[in-house]
Amino acid sequence: MRIALLGTRGIPGRYGGFETFAEELSARLVARGHRVTVYCRDHYDSATYRGVDLVWQPTIRHKYFDTLAHTLASTVHLVFRRGPYPIDAALYCNAANAIFTLLPRMTGIPVAVNVDGIERKRKKWNRLARAWYFASEYLSTVFPNCFVTDAEAIRRYYREQWNSDSVFIPYGADTSLATTRDALDRLGLEPWRYFLYVSRLEPENRALDVRLAFESVSAPGMKLALIGDAPYASEYIRQVRDTQDARVVMPGAIYGAGYKELGTWCFAYIHATEVGGTHPALIEAMARGALVLYLDTVENREVCGDAGIAYTDQAGLTAQMNAVLAMSDDARSVYRERALRRVRERYDWDAVTTQYETLLAGLERPH
Repeated sequence: MRIALLGTRGIPGRYGGFETFAEELSARLVARGHRVTVYCRDHYDSATYRGVDLVWQPTIRHKYFDTLAHTLASTVHLVFRRGPYPIDAALYCNAANAIFTLLPRMTGIPVAVNVDGIERKRKKWNRLARAWYFASEYLSTVFPNCFVTDAEAIRRYYREQWNSDSVFIPYGADTSLATTRDALDRLGLEPWRYFLYVSRLEPENRALDVRLAFESVSAPGMKLALIGDAPYASEYIRQVRDTQDARVVMPGAIYGAGYKELGTWCFAYIHATEVGGTHPALIEAMARGALVLYLDTVENREVCGDAGIAYTDQAGLTAQMNAVLAMSDDARSVYRERALRRVRERYDWDAVTTQYETLLAGLERPH
């Protein structure tokens, strides 16, 4: 098949979950013999990456227009492309882009959209943006040939809110471990002697709560690595960084091998995100066999099951940090083994790729 993937920042994945999803899915589809194009917002130093064709399209670097402007430009290119091969099916990411799926569908290109979570709940959006997301939820059930949810909780929401069922396909994760420690050495971290938090530093991801909770923990030699950044959250990031505690390490965003090393060698992983569906960073931490502390939401509970330890607020997180520090090694190992087993059973990338391959093949237009 000849497949296009639109609506992300592109690959290599150096921003968030959708970018990692785009990279992992597209590369695996190429390995199975498909021809895949990913539309990108930034120029890469090659026209291909991991065998995937990269197409750059312009955008407007603005909090409210970045995604929409780029996806519109990508859609126009998709529909009127004069490239070496036509597209058999297109996969859009983000419900906000649902309006753009109508044009390719009208011109004979079958389309699916992965809606992600309930994005209108994010604090960074104003009233107009929330209204756009709310309308886009409905359009996601109407304009594309089908829509995909990566969490059963989000699937239930669309059934109840819009009386429309999605195709459920979870996110994936790679269970291989890092053998190197270069990132740890650069950051002054010791294996098994730091709590790890990874996310975009936006209010609903609660990095500030995590930092404050850790600062109430008395654990000599233990550190907190807060990993992440965000393009439109400078004031919140300033608050997160406003600490005198030398145990807190905040280097910004880290990708690739360094990210894998941090997940492999952490004492425990803290997942504090309150909005969204299935969060890639959570599954990826579980895939490293991490001991997971997670904010108790329906979506996070769905991912972790009995493989993580839940908390409900900042004080609860402090209490759970103290609790896992006091646990025996054997007790902590039980959670780590459960996490790894759960990923292998539910979030295997090859199984996820097969589900998308089947979905897109079912959308493929006749020749």
